[in-house]
Amino acid sequence: MTTDSGGAARRKRLLWLVAVQTVVMTALGLLITRVVAAGGLLAPDDTFVRMLAAHRTPPVDRVSRWLSVLADTPAVVGVTLLCVLGLLLPPARRWSEALFLGGSVAVQSAVFLLVAALVDRPRPDVPRLDAAPPTSSFPSGHVGASLALYGGLAVLALTRARSRWRYLAAGILLLVPPVVALSRMYRGMHHPSDVVAGLLNGTLTLLVIGSVFLADRRGLGPVTAESARPAGSAASTGGGRPEGDQAGGGRPDGGHPDGGQASGSRPDDGQASGGRPGGGRAVVVRHPHACPDELAARVRATLLRHGLTDQRWISTGPNRPCGDLAEEIAADGADLVVACGGDGTVRACAELVAGTGVPLALVPCGTGNLLARNLGLPSDPEKALEAALDGGYSDIDTGRAWGDGLTPTLFTVMAGAGFDAAMIRDASPALKASLGWPAYALSATRHLNEPRMRLTVRLDGGRRIRRRARMAVIGNVGTLQAGLRLLPRARPDSGHLELVLFDPQGPVGWLAAAAHIAGRPLRRTPAATDGPVAGGALEYFTATRIDIRFARPRARELDGETLPDGARLTAAVEPAALRVRLPRPPATTPPWPADARTPARLRSGAATSPPPDARAPAPSGLLAPQTAEPPHSQETDGNRDPGTAAT
Repeated sequence: MTTDSGGAARRKRLLWLVAVQTVVMTALGLLITRVVAAGGLLAPDDTFVRMLAAHRTPPVDRVSRWLSVLADTPAVVGVTLLCVLGLLLPPARRWSEALFLGGSVAVQSAVFLLVAALVDRPRPDVPRLDAAPPTSSFPSGHVGASLALYGGLAVLALTRARSRWRYLAAGILLLVPPVVALSRMYRGMHHPSDVVAGLLNGTLTLLVIGSVFLADRRGLGPVTAESARPAGSAASTGGGRPEGDQAGGGRPDGGHPDGGQASGSRPDDGQASGGRPGGGRAVVVRHPHACPDELAARVRATLLRHGLTDQRWISTGPNRPCGDLAEEIAADGADLVVACGGDGTVRACAELVAGTGVPLALVPCGTGNLLARNLGLPSDPEKALEAALDGGYSDIDTGRAWGDGLTPTLFTVMAGAGFDAAMIRDASPALKASLGWPAYALSATRHLNEPRMRLTVRLDGGRRIRRRARMAVIGNVGTLQAGLRLLPRARPDSGHLELVLFDPQGPVGWLAAAAHIAGRPLRRTPAATDGPVAGGALEYFTATRIDIRFARPRARELDGETLPDGARLTAAVEPAALRVRLPRPPATTPPWPADARTPARLRSGAATSPPPDARAPAPSGLLAPQTAEPPHSQETDGNRDPGTAAT
């Protein structure tokens, strides 16, 4: 799973997503005006507008006029400019938030104008209270602009502000688009389907622009000297790092560059208060496509600034997802392993260092980067490494999965079967490189109508639970892209795994499931008990060992990597198995979402940094293949073999 890094990749992804949005809106408009209208199914559209026109009164006329003014072009442009200036002027200087708000209004308008010209739908055949603009009726530009502007302000209030009044402010702002929609229909300017399309266009715009400019950014807190320090600059905390270190000696090129000390640099003599490394040997595992030369050079320089002057760079390959990492650790040991890539690269590195005490640092530059997201790392690869090296150590859980045709394999994020595995398997590599994670959403549309799976579940060796589902996901962590919490109680320090069976039935079921998952970030606490939610569209379970058997072989995946189809998937938790570097010192609140059921359980080894001589050599069995089944993997009580179908 790879994607480009930097501003060029961001611009490319933005163009792709806006193009997809335009195609979707145009296709919807042509479907409504050419296909649905031809079948006589749009009669309620006209009937509703005529009913509103027949019941007009002067007071309501005046109110509707003022509501329409809220979304007129002069009002939208003026409010947008004032808000953008407010975000850019000192002391705020919030460039990402300003780009999000201004970009949302601009992109919505551009998509609206293009779609309106292509669809060219006449306005309702009723007396209109406003002069008809030159654009067509579909979609509603007023409604789309109001959602892009006032909805964008609501998003910033909910995600960036810290005031207790932010929910009230967001609620008021989110009321503007629907009342504008009602006023536009009342004044005879749009059909109901036009204003619904306007709401959809505004929503898609916020999702597209937000995914580019707001993903994993910090809140609107006061700008301090520390928060304003650019990534890559020397920290001002105690413990000291050499300030003159440069990336001298050439940039990494995917081979094995010389790990010698740069001119003028010196390793730190100790640990900083936050657990910063004070020198030693770093083994950097680099995915050559996800981590291009420019990013690799910045990673090398960041490590040098933190006193890690002895660096060994190795590249991954098609059949070696972590390169020669095992051989490197076995030969010379390591003070730190740095994984530069996506979740697949991280998983392969974690497989080798779990249980050894060798800490792992993440440079998230793949398609999903779900472990990094769940651990609270910034989305920018260089900033993520900088934050992790400025933070401390913490021990997190991992899972180990096995089944028919699958030897015991470690995972750090999720293991799944069914819909999600098929979506990952069929995602276009070209779209993943261009769009990033939205390529999976496009792939998902191909599998929406696939039949449900018959399966049985056993939790911690208990009784069989028979179910039908479209997908089954076992998670060590639970947050997906865009902050969607599929497994709201999954925590990397809970000592348990979480299972969700996803089984929406019909459009209502899909909408209920989507609303439940999308609404989780706005809820203060996660669900407190196992069981079905969203009308049975999702069902949750918690256990230390989960055994799932399917009636026939199904697509399976592990941390975003596809596996051979199989009829069994079993997973068990391995508590505190992986030591990682996190942005926050371990003594503070962990970066993953709080759990209402399980208290935070940071390991004793996470409270302090390892002593300077704590380089962990490879255990004697590190290079030996894992052939033995994990404990309790043999079924009892006459259960079927792993490949036997469920009934």
